[in-house]
Amino acid sequence: MAKTSTTSKSGKMKNTFLAILLSCGMISVGHAQVVSYDDPWEGANRAVFRFNDVIDSYALKPLAKGYDKVTPKPVQNLVANFFNNLGEIRNAANSLLQFKLGETATAIGRFGLNSTVGMLGMVDVATPIGLEEKYEDFGLTLANWGAPSGPYVVLPIFGPKTLRSGLGLYPDSYLDPQGYISPDKDKYIAKGIDLVNLRANLLGSEELVVGDRYSFIRDAYLQRREYMITGELPGDGF
Repeated sequence: MAKTSTTSKSGKMKNTFLAILLSCGMISVGHAQVVSYDDPWEGANRAVFRFNDVIDSYALKPLAKGYDKVTPKPVQNLVANFFNNLGEIRNAANSLLQFKLGETATAIGRFGLNSTVGMLGMVDVATPIGLEEKYEDFGLTLANWGAPSGPYVVLPIFGPKTLRSGLGLYPDSYLDPQGYISPDKDKYIAKGIDLVNLRANLLGSEELVVGDRYSFIRDAYLQRREYMITGELPGDGF
């Protein structure tokens, strides 16, 4: 199975349960039903997984369908690029913490170029000139520092994680410019647009999830994270 790039596609995967859920399915369809991972908290995880599914089925997915119907794809791409560009701050900070100086410079360059020439990030002008995105988060930084992954866990709303990547959500939240929008009403509107736009872009990917949804998504998520850390799929020690 060919390895999937962790550059621009990975950067669009925000910390929402559905985005990760579906992106994992897109990355590792072939292996997700073959490789099995230890899941000591499976009972509780499945309960939270069902809770997340209910939220999606009755709230997020209907909103995304309506949004997709009235919003042209080019506009959706502009919105996705805008929010994705904000993630370069997280990418740069975590690359620096891992002493990846080249990737740090690239993330800073991408943010500066796309935020100016790219009209506040709505147009990705950096990738065509060779400044490709490399997704990083604090969970990956902890892995780089040698921290163990810990058990697999499904979080309400945020979805599939390992204990390590779940702990990384807190420091990463300080690197998200959306968290500093004031007043709170505007912050929630921005986050809502980001989430609904991302969900709309993933509507056509649900058919890739086959068999037992919980097991498929768990294994695909862990494979994706393992690949982002080691460059190998599948494997042990994640």
